[in-house]
Amino acid sequence: MSFFADKQTLDDLNITGRYNNKSIYRLFDNVVTDGGRKLLEHMFQHPLSDETAINERSSIFQYFGKLNVTFPFSNELFSVAENYLGSGTGSSMPAKAWNVVTARALKTLTRDSRYDMLEAGVRKTISLLITFRDFIRKLEREEDSEPVQAHLRDARAIFNHKRLQWLNEVIDLTHIPLLKLVQYDHQLITGCRKEMKVLMDIICLFDVYIAVANVARTKQFCYARALPKQANVMNITGLYHPSLDQAVPNPISFTTESNVIFLTGANMAGKSTFMKSFGIAVYLSHMGFPVAADKMEFSVKDGLFSTINVPDSLEHGYSHFYAEVLRVKRVAEEVGASKDLVVIFDELFKGTNVKDAFDATLAITSAFSAHTNSFFIISSHIIEVGETLKEHGGSYKFLYLPTIMEGNVPRYTYRLKTGITEDRHGMIIIENEGLIALIRNSE
Repeated sequence: MSFFADKQTLDDLNITGRYNNKSIYRLFDNVVTDGGRKLLEHMFQHPLSDETAINERSSIFQYFGKLNVTFPFSNELFSVAENYLGSGTGSSMPAKAWNVVTARALKTLTRDSRYDMLEAGVRKTISLLITFRDFIRKLEREEDSEPVQAHLRDARAIFNHKRLQWLNEVIDLTHIPLLKLVQYDHQLITGCRKEMKVLMDIICLFDVYIAVANVARTKQFCYARALPKQANVMNITGLYHPSLDQAVPNPISFTTESNVIFLTGANMAGKSTFMKSFGIAVYLSHMGFPVAADKMEFSVKDGLFSTINVPDSLEHGYSHFYAEVLRVKRVAEEVGASKDLVVIFDELFKGTNVKDAFDATLAITSAFSAHTNSFFIISSHIIEVGETLKEHGGSYKFLYLPTIMEGNVPRYTYRLKTGITEDRHGMIIIENEGLIALIRNSE
C-alpha cells in the first residue's frame, strides 16, 4: 500500500500539476524523455510507505547528485529510437528482408519515404545504444555505484548478449548498406525485442534520477532518512518552502510524547507558508525525493491530510462551516481507523462564531492528541484555546510566529518561537491602511 494524500491535500500544497508552473511537480520536471516524464508523474502519484524502498530510491538520487552527470541523450534522438522500436513487429529474416527491399524499390520508383524513415530509425537507435553502453561502462568505473548496481547489471547483461555483439563492430553510421540494414533491423525489432524494452525503461529511469538529482544539487536540498513506522518520530532542521528563493528556515519535530503542535501568530506572520513547507517535505520524503531542509529523518506514515483552503460547495449546498466540519469528520474517520497520519489544520472553523470556534477547536485538538501514532499541526487565531490546552496538559508543543512592531508598522521574522503569541495587531493594520477613514469619507 502506498502513502496516501487526497485531492484536497494535493491542491492545498500545490503538489501535482504538469501544466501548473508553480506546482512542486514542475520544480522537478527537468526530464528529457516522454517516458521519463511518465515515470516522474507516476512517482508523484504514488509515494511510498516502506522505509527500505524510500531509502533505496533516495540513495540513487544521491548517487547521481554526487556524480554531477548530464543525461546523454536529446529528446529528439530518444523519441526517434522509441518510435522505431515500437513500430515494428517480430518477423522472420526473409520477411524482414523482403519488406526492406520493397521499401528501397518504392523509394527509387515513387520517392516513398518509408525506407529513409527506416534507415533513420535504425541509425539513431544504434547511436543511442552505443552512447548508453559507453555511459553504463563509465558508471561501472565510478566508486560507490552500489545504489545503481541492479540497473547496471541488467544493462550489462543485455549489451554482453551474443545477439548484440555486432554493436562493437559498428564504426560508420552515415550510410548503412542494404544487407546490414536488414540484419540490424531484424536484431533490434525481433531478435532483441524484450532486451530493447528493458534498456529503454532503464534509460527513462536514469532520466528521472539525473533530473531530480540535479535539482537537488542546484537548490541544495537534502535527502531525508526514512525510519520504521514504530519509531514514531519526525525531526527536520532548516525547513523552508522549496519554491521560495529567500525563505527563512525553521526546525520542527514530533514524538509520541509531543505529537500535536499548536501554532499561533498574526495573519501575515507566515503560518500557512510554514505548514505548507512542512506538508510538502512530508510528501516528498515519502517519495524518496530531496526536500527543502538542512536535515530530515522521519518514521514512515500511512498518509497526509491538510485543511488549508477548504471551499464551500454551491453544488451540494454546503456552507463554509459545514464544509469544514465534513473535512474534520473525514480526517477523524481515518485517524480513528488506527492509521498513522500527518494532519495539518490551518485555522479550524473559520466559518462560525468565535464561541463555537473556540469550543470546537479545543475539543477537536484534545481528541486528536490522544492518537499519539499520528502527528498534527493545528493553527488558530484563538489563542485562548492554546492557553486552555496548556493548563490541562498533554502531548502538545506550542509554537508561534512573532510580529515585531516598529512604531505602528508590523515586521514579521518568520522564525518560530516556543510559546503562544500575544500579538493582537489587527486594528493597527486596519488603521495603517486607513480603512475606517476611507469608509467614513465615502458617506
